[in-house]
Amino acid sequence: MKLCTRSSVLVPVLSITMLASGTVSAAQDNADFEWPRLLVIGAAGTSSSSFAFTNGWAPVLQKQVGSVVRVVPEDNDSMRYRRLTERRDITISSVSSADMRFQIEGIDGYAATRPAAQRVLWHGNDTPWGFVTSGDSKLQSLEDLKKGGYRVAKGVFAPAMVTAVADALPAFIGLSDADAKKALSYVPVSSYAENCRSVVEGKADVAYCSPVSSVLSEMEGAPGGIRWLPMNQDNQEGWAQYLKHRPMVTPSKMEMGVSSARGVEGSTSNFVYAVPADTDEEFAYQMAKWFHQSYDTYKGTHPLAARMSLEQFRLYLDRSPLPVHEGTVKYLREIGAWSEQDDAWNEQAKNKMDQWVQARQTAMTEAAKAGVKMDFQNQAFLDILNQHTRNLEGFKSRL
Repeated sequence: MKLCTRSSVLVPVLSITMLASGTVSAAQDNADFEWPRLLVIGAAGTSSSSFAFTNGWAPVLQKQVGSVVRVVPEDNDSMRYRRLTERRDITISSVSSADMRFQIEGIDGYAATRPAAQRVLWHGNDTPWGFVTSGDSKLQSLEDLKKGGYRVAKGVFAPAMVTAVADALPAFIGLSDADAKKALSYVPVSSYAENCRSVVEGKADVAYCSPVSSVLSEMEGAPGGIRWLPMNQDNQEGWAQYLKHRPMVTPSKMEMGVSSARGVEGSTSNFVYAVPADTDEEFAYQMAKWFHQSYDTYKGTHPLAARMSLEQFRLYLDRSPLPVHEGTVKYLREIGAWSEQDDAWNEQAKNKMDQWVQARQTAMTEAAKAGVKMDFQNQAFLDILNQHTRNLEGFKSRL
């Protein structure tokens, strides 16, 4: 298992010098474009890095284009998805690539949500993640969990986080489902901040967190501090099993965030800004253009805002399986940052997403006609869903 760091990612053939420049002009200024009066951007809760760095660039956008830009904290990932795709009271959503996979494929808590095609608008950040414990914990490694009697925080607000601790973590340390039930107990938590704080408040022994979140700085300053349990690179079989459950992440060393995490082996999960597939192409084009050309203006508003450069976006696109909005593609093509090869994989990604949406819609129609309750905890509904989706290929990083 090769450990990925940002310095080791292969640079694409496209000229990075050109991509990184914030001065590349588009083919047309499109000065006549009328920005929406109100732009609502959905992000995770107020203690999340997603909310923090979005609040960095949003005021800059408001000042430059004249729209009223509001950043709305919505800690429940399923609700944020519904607000983007059903209620439509969110224009753009900050979402992890991992969670978007759950949304598309109807995994766990998303099984009964209305399927909707989405598109990537721009890259948010490459967020490091790991498993944290209190500074005075008896745990010295993740493998120690196999001794039994330990409590793991389970963030029920986000299906992807549930999978990380309930499925991927036991698989990484070599516990079967039956052994995991005996060795571990799970502590349900209703928000990201509660999830992370649980280890310093004595409610849980391990939590799955990102070291760049503001709540981790608070925790690092708590009596006893915190420690991170490495996801050892040498555990190749563990990583192979982990990625079966979390196929959108990549192994990496944590290089950003609180000092206690730096240099510790963990994983990287990319956050993107997503929009519904039917979002106006010209709006998406203008947003992509703004993200690129105004980068030098907003990159200093938050450390993670610096990860929104076109260079980082381009590196992400070289491994992303998620379709990109045509408005963004139009802009990237104009500045020479999009190739025919990109067209090929993007069309495949769009087709794959359409297949998932159609299959899930068919399953929900069948369930409705049969009077089967559409609920992610109703096995009868899950059986119908599986019948229509079992032959579809899932989304995973193009490593």
